[in-house]
Amino acid sequence: MSSEAIFSVKVKRKRPLETLGFGLIAAVALGVAALVVYFVIYILARGIPALNIRFLTTAENPILETIGIFPSIVNTLYIIFFSLLISVPIGVGGAVYLSEYATDRRVADAIEFAAEVLSGIPSILYGVFGYVFFCLALGMGVSLLSGSLTLSVMALPVIMRTTQEALRTVPKAYREGALGLGAGKWRIIRTILLPCSLKGVLTGMILATGRMVGESAALLLVAGGSAMYMPRGTVFNQMAASGSTLSVELYRYAYSRGDNSTAFGIAAVLIIISGALNLTVRFMAGRLGKA
Repeated sequence: MSSEAIFSVKVKRKRPLETLGFGLIAAVALGVAALVVYFVIYILARGIPALNIRFLTTAENPILETIGIFPSIVNTLYIIFFSLLISVPIGVGGAVYLSEYATDRRVADAIEFAAEVLSGIPSILYGVFGYVFFCLALGMGVSLLSGSLTLSVMALPVIMRTTQEALRTVPKAYREGALGLGAGKWRIIRTILLPCSLKGVLTGMILATGRMVGESAALLLVAGGSAMYMPRGTVFNQMAASGSTLSVELYRYAYSRGDNSTAFGIAAVLIIISGALNLTVRFMAGRLGKA
């Protein structure tokens, strides 16, 4: 029997297993997608009926026995914005250093290992750290600013690792071609590497935002749990005060008060905000990719 015939027989014997493997992967993927769709539809179906103008534009008033989550919506957006404002430059800068400037691999490996460990630490430990360091040691008190700094520490490993992986996917030929034309390292990073890895950076931002939106354990310790006052003064005055986010309010109504109707309403708002932020980031990525 010729070598070509033997090769064709081996290929035919592998096909049933490959088909089975692809079938299992497709089944698992469809199952996960169906579960996510069911989860989202169920929450929206239970939560949207609880939404109204008063619920979305007022604060909770125990005297009038009315419920409103507008302060929590504003606090959530503030925390997400300031956390990304702090963590994205540091995370991207750390990834660039590890990928392009770090010469001692032992130091780089130690930093990467620390980032992987930090990404797996339970959020309540970040809350304890934020309370001890930001609230007490630095004297910031229980405030939205302390919450933003704590969430920045939580998001930093995710952003740094995703950016680092995106930088590694840039072909070496791009670097070599730019060096051949006389470009310096910083110019190569600014004009070639970062634009080519932009989607990876934005992916890290999406993952970090998802974790921030759903975080409640750490924020209970460092940001407080009050959502009874409408935003007043400047943004900085608001950040210096304590406040409750949507995830914290969801915990309060679902667990402490047993008000499932309001809890589902808050959950629906969280899904809508998270989806809007993800679509916005993807739209920006598409526009910047075409530029």
